Parts: sequence; structure tokens; C-alpha cells
Amino acid sequence: MENTRSGDVIVVGGGVIGLTTAVALAERGRRVRVWARETVEGTTSAVAGALWWPYHIRPKELAGEWALQSLSVYEELAARPEETGVRVVEGVQGETRLDALEPWAARVPGLRATTAEEYAGTGLWARLPLIDMPVHLRWLRERFLKAGGTIEIRTVTDLAEVEAPVVVNCTGLGARTLVPDTAVRPQRGQLVIVENPGIRTWFVSTDAEAGTITYVFPHPDRLVLGGTADDDEWSLTPDPVVARAIVERCAALWPEIAGARVLDHRVGLRPVRDAVRLERQVLPDGRMLVHHYGHGGAGVTVAWGCAQEAAGLALGEEPAAVL
Repeated sequence: MENTRSGDVIVVGGGVIGLTTAVALAERGRRVRVWARETVEGTTSAVAGALWWPYHIRPKELAGEWALQSLSVYEELAARPEETGVRVVEGVQGETRLDALEPWAARVPGLRATTAEEYAGTGLWARLPLIDMPVHLRWLRERFLKAGGTIEIRTVTDLAEVEAPVVVNCTGLGARTLVPDTAVRPQRGQLVIVENPGIRTWFVSTDAEAGTITYVFPHPDRLVLGGTADDDEWSLTPDPVVARAIVERCAALWPEIAGARVLDHRVGLRPVRDAVRLERQVLPDGRMLVHHYGHGGAGVTVAWGCAQEAAGLALGEEPAAVL
């Protein structure tokens, strides 16, 4: 695998998975270029909530390890929230029990059952990293550039055209046609951004009977209200009926939200797959191709753990597991 030890690495995809993987490689001394279809502000990652929580991601055991590695990084980054966009915030995870969680939950500080005063239903109280994604993505970009990396805005239609000794495919939903891999598919998420009337805790609740998910993520200057999880829906156009329903559900919890000024409507397509694809492939000409996509709505949660493993695969190290 001598050709993996010299020359360029090209990471295709500039969302949180692509940028974090690029940082991991660049900080190991590789010469890394990111080829991205758009700037970080235009990626699906920029629309993410984004609360640390291993949300519907498999394989569970590996995802738990990746999430815990990422949790440690985010806890460190939370010491510089204005720079990194990461804060540790308290809140309620509704319709969740401690005994229903995977082993990763034992590491989460302060995780406990909610009291009747905190939540009327069954839920958990936790202090978790909450990431302001536009700020965090810009910080990731700067960290990558400072490590010697470069970013090119270009669209890739065929992985074979990416001529480098090592190529890392972090194209998310784009992998559906680029690989092609029809196992990765869209899950549409719609958000409403409003002014923050003074809310400081986050909240997530799922109504299985109604098929809705409700969340409130507070940032200093705004609230992120959600949301939806519509499988196999491709529309990026905000639906005003859905937006009104989101605001109504959130205002039922915090009445002051009803009068908050709406700042924006956002839609993103989560790249859902039955299991994350993190796999190394040796091409016929000897070049290395690492596939790293399919993180669904948990890309931010597992980004740093996944990135280190993907970087290891790109540098010829043995994988933790074959997926």
C-alpha cells in the first residue's frame, strides 16, 4: 500500500462528515484536498439541529463508540463556544428511558430520569453538546485550511475522475447516484428558525401515534424549531402548512414561541442508510477508495469518531470492523 503513504488525498464532499474527515487526515500530515459541490453554508449539514445524540444510526455498537469519541471532542470545544459553535446545554429527551439506551449512555454526564416538574411524560434530563452548525462548519473549514488543506468547489459525477492515490467518498445522499448505492435514501427534515424569547433548555419529543417529532434547540440569538422525518421525500421547498404545525407544537410547550418573529425556514435531506458505509476498496489501478457515508440524522453526533476511523482506512490501517 505504498501509494497510500504519499501524494494527495482527495475528500469528495464538504459537509460535516467530509470536513471532519479532511481535518483528521490533514492533521496526520497528509496533503488533503476537499472537492465540494457547494460551500459549507449550502450543505445539508448547515441545516442540522444539531444536538449530540445517537439518533437512529447503525451498526449500534460502532455508532456508540464513534459517538462517545465525538462527545469528548465536543466537550473540549464547548470551552470556546463563540469560536467553535459548540455549547453544553441542559434539556429533556422525551419518550425515552435509561434502561432502553445502549451502553454509551453510561458515559453521558448527569443523564437521569426526568421529574414530574420537568416533564409530564417519561423522559430523560441530560447535559449535551448543542452545535450551532453554521458557526461550527466555518470553524471546521478554518481548522482544515490552517492544517494545510485546500477546498475546491466542483461537482463530481464519476468517482473514477477523481485522480489521487487516495479518494474518500463523503458525499452523503449523493452516493446514491455516484457509487451508485440505492441503499442510501433521503429523509426530509423541515425546520423553522425564530428569535429566541429567552429559552435556555432544549427539548425533544416523539409522538409515535401522531407520527410527529417536536424539538426546540436554543441558541443565543435564535431558536431552531422542528421538525419532520419524512422518508423518501426529495422536496427542498419549505411547506407552509408543515411550518405552522411545527410552530404550534413548540408553542404548546412554550407559549412565548407563538409570538416569536420567524427568521427563516429550512429543509434538509438526511442521508439515511440501514448502516453507515465505512469501507475501504482497492481500485484496479491500485488507488484507494474509502466510502464514508450514510449517517442519517446522526452525522454530527458521530463525526469525530467516524473521521478518525475513515482516516485510518485511508492511510492503510486495519479497520475496526468490516461493515
